[in-house]
Amino acid sequence: MNHYLVFVYGVCFSLIAGGAFALMWSNVRDINKMMSEPPKPRHPEAPADGEEVMYVDLSREKLERLYGDE
Repeated sequence: MNHYLVFVYGVCFSLIAGGAFALMWSNVRDINKMMSEPPKPRHPEAPADGEEVMYVDLSREKLERLYGDE
């Protein structure tokens, strides 16, 4: 009985180790494929480096002050 358990353990260990290796291999392959592709063009409306972007500050303090003035 003990030899069968060792065999089952070895098979399960091999399956898990093979699956982990396959996942790592596919991740490395996909990363290498992404690195070899040319970069995608920027969106035409994307801000340039150093350019200020307009935004709305919706922090709690500002909202309380805004609605407290009514």
